[in-house]
Amino acid sequence: MEAAILILALLFVAFVVLGVYVTVKVVGAAKRGVERTVTQARRTVEDTTLRAKSVAQPGVAGQLAQLRLSLRTSMRSTQEALHARVGEDASLKESLALFERLSGHGHELDDELRRLEREPDRRTIADRLPELRERTERITRSADSLRWAVRDRARQFADDDLASLSEQIDLESGALRHWSVKGPANGRAPSWDEDAGHATAPGGPSPERQDGRSRHRPPAEAPHELGATQPPVTYPWQKAARPEAAS
Repeated sequence: MEAAILILALLFVAFVVLGVYVTVKVVGAAKRGVERTVTQARRTVEDTTLRAKSVAQPGVAGQLAQLRLSLRTSMRSTQEALHARVGEDASLKESLALFERLSGHGHELDDELRRLEREPDRRTIADRLPELRERTERITRSADSLRWAVRDRARQFADDDLASLSEQIDLESGALRHWSVKGPANGRAPSWDEDAGHATAPGGPSPERQDGRSRHRPPAEAPHELGATQPPVTYPWQKAARPEAAS
């Protein structure tokens, strides 16, 4: 009795622990999903705002917004391309590490541009714009080069796989078309007698030579030559003879 109670207590504790674990995992997944959704929504709002500023606001403010938008778009596209391929190509881990280092410079530049958007001294910002533009171009050029290299590598792998697959299919197609008609044991196909209309086994006697008799036999004797009198055969489709023709 005590053993049964102990087993029940252990099962109850195990179910409680399992329930707590599942609850924590579900809550964590939901929290990560909410955070991801909020981050994407904030990113979309910020990109839309920067795009509007770059078009609507002339001067320094619009140029700063254009630099930030160009930087963020290039870095995000490269990040997505690397993360999409790194699981299939292990050699991209080094490229991903290089991108992480480049991302540090990108985040630093983006934070600086964001601070300059609130800077009231527009003359000083205008003087620094060439240097900021040059830094942005260097970072985006590196990110674009890395992204296109990843895409070219993926396309080359796809082309190589397609070429190998096409070669295998060509070999298989050739093997499927390499058929042969198997005849009798002596390897010869049976011949057909055109006059008799039946097959003659190769190597066997032809109808002309069987039993030393020719295929062109004499016609059978007619019934009247044998003395047998047989009524003429009539068929349903024959017309009846006219009475005057009989007289």
